Amino acid sequence: MERIFSIFSTEIGDGSSLVFTKLDFWLFFLMVMIVFSFLNKQKLVRSIFLTLVSVFFFYKTSGLYMLLLIISVSFNYFLGIKIFKAKKDTNRKWIIAISAIFNLLILGYFKYAYFFTASFNEMFYTDYELINQFAQFGNSFFDDTPFVEKILLPVGVSFFTFQNISYVVDIYRKEIEPVKNFFHYSFFVTFFPQLVMGPIVRARDFIPQIDKPFHLTKNDFSWSIIQIIKGLVKKIVIADFLILYFIDKLLFTETFTFEEPGFVYLIVMWAYSIHIYSDFSGYTDIAIGLSRLMGFELKPNFNSPYKAINVADFWRRWHISLGSWLKDYLYIPLGGNRTGGIGSYIAIVFIFTFLIFITQWWELLWIYGGLTIIYLLGVAFITDFKRLVHRDLNLIITMVVGGLWHGPSENFVIWGAMNGCALLVYKYWKKISFYENSKWLVAHFWKIFITFNFITFTRIWFKLDEARMGPFKEAGLTDAEADKLPMDLLNRIAFHFDFSMQYFLDFIATYQVPLIIMLAGFFVHWLPNKVKAIYEKAFTAMPMWLQAISVGIIVFLIYQAIGAEQPPFVYLQF
Repeated sequence: MERIFSIFSTEIGDGSSLVFTKLDFWLFFLMVMIVFSFLNKQKLVRSIFLTLVSVFFFYKTSGLYMLLLIISVSFNYFLGIKIFKAKKDTNRKWIIAISAIFNLLILGYFKYAYFFTASFNEMFYTDYELINQFAQFGNSFFDDTPFVEKILLPVGVSFFTFQNISYVVDIYRKEIEPVKNFFHYSFFVTFFPQLVMGPIVRARDFIPQIDKPFHLTKNDFSWSIIQIIKGLVKKIVIADFLILYFIDKLLFTETFTFEEPGFVYLIVMWAYSIHIYSDFSGYTDIAIGLSRLMGFELKPNFNSPYKAINVADFWRRWHISLGSWLKDYLYIPLGGNRTGGIGSYIAIVFIFTFLIFITQWWELLWIYGGLTIIYLLGVAFITDFKRLVHRDLNLIITMVVGGLWHGPSENFVIWGAMNGCALLVYKYWKKISFYENSKWLVAHFWKIFITFNFITFTRIWFKLDEARMGPFKEAGLTDAEADKLPMDLLNRIAFHFDFSMQYFLDFIATYQVPLIIMLAGFFVHWLPNKVKAIYEKAFTAMPMWLQAISVGIIVFLIYQAIGAEQPPFVYLQF
């Protein structure tokens, strides 16, 4: 009982005790479900209760940034009503502009202020310091200065901001009507299973479910338990074990140098690919399962991404909610694959200039100049080529913004730009590829192999961004040294592969268990979906008492894999 009281106390936590892998969260969820079971037939009371629970959940993870969440929800709810009631198109445009400025200001200030200030100082040789004006204003009303002077990143700010934006934009486009009751809307935005790490939920998909009566069949219950167990296996057995006992041990050494043969780091990056998939998809599996237990359905966020046969196919399968959001609210408004405006040209010039300055890769000037000449010649001599230019510009802008969404760092900008360029290359390559439409198994395997390895190599920048924070920063690694790590690792793999059978056998003997887990993860991932459906149907067909025994045994075995440390979910920082 004392543990339960501590969970529901008003003491601010760092959120580590309420992640899906901790006992505290499951005690918290159990208490919520007990109360929820008495309220689920009263729709408004249910929404009020789940809003309060979700805001409290956010308070336990982010402290007084709870106020930011409340303000964001309230203001966007108000703007949605104002847009719907506005008769003049001019007024509607003003309101949508206010909404965009407000939401992007929240995201930009709390997530990117330090990054853009540092980048500005680096580009223009200035020395501006960032001051948290909001904290100073808040502290002026209190004696004990409760607001931290340093700008901290609120958990889940990227997710709830995008949900608010999509809601207001959809009303502006007349695709949905505003929610009549504030607590139904606040429940939609703050719903705690997906509040801090998604998936990004659309109002059009979720809000109609609020008006439906609670309904949970035995099949729904069994399916939910399968998702939760599957998520725990992915996170604890695969993702956490690999990161603790394999990936970080080899990547982040005390000297911050890559001294192993290149083939070792290739295997490490393969392991990182299955790690990050297991970590993020594990979270969304649990979130989707929890939501279904409460009577609400969230759309899948992953579809076996490492079965992708090209980069475009991969991005249709990976983080589906973010990809569809960027397509609907950025790529298409920019002009999509049909047209573009002056904004697209300004944005692409800024992106290339920014990339060159932050990376110091002056060779990009030659690439930039060469592409400009090619595109100008194409527009001059090829009919309808201007449409392709606009498509390419809009696609690059969207992918760079998608990269920057993941974190305030040049590494994420580079990672997004690389994936954007790969999408462009593929769109032209598929027109001349001799094996694009081949039905041969070898061709299919080759396409998966190329796609997977490209995605894996771009993740070098994604993973090594961690060197900028935590123990690596405390150990004395400067930002300049951290900037060099991705290219150092890539050079090690490319030019110092140094494969030898004896070293390989010794490596396997040393890291036998992590390598088995990695291979098992890939094996299960690449199984046909119809094979995976067999165990789901078998579990659903079991009587409830046998399901309970099975789950108890599986959970017991899962938690045997927990080490001394329990790494947070990767996407918790986004």
